[in-house]
Amino acid sequence: MSDWRGYLSVGLGSGLGAGLRLLVAQGAWWLWGSAFVWGTLIVNLLGSWLIAACAARARHRPEGHAARWQPLLVAGLCGGFTTFSLFGLETFYLLQSGRPWLALLYGAGSVPLWLAAAWLGQRAGTPR
Repeated sequence: MSDWRGYLSVGLGSGLGAGLRLLVAQGAWWLWGSAFVWGTLIVNLLGSWLIAACAARARHRPEGHAARWQPLLVAGLCGGFTTFSLFGLETFYLLQSGRPWLALLYGAGSVPLWLAAAWLGQRAGTPR
């Protein structure tokens, strides 16, 4: 789906995913307080599971409903819910395609790079 409907599907799914992420984060905060980032952990686990399940279903039935709903569910909903889900899926695909060293490098290298980017962003956004 490469016309305007694809973009609309991704946009709608992103909004739904972001709203769900907020609900999960608020629910975790209400249940456990601020002792740990449970909301983020739950979102990342659910998002990783959901994006892999949707992508696998669409891949095995390319003409079915799952394939038609993929822009809304995978790029939109899962992308809005958590970007970590895509990282998990990509790492899984690297492992599945017989490239474990690349998967390890991608996995082990991404976290420090994300932390460095967050640190740099924090510094850039903090008034001096």
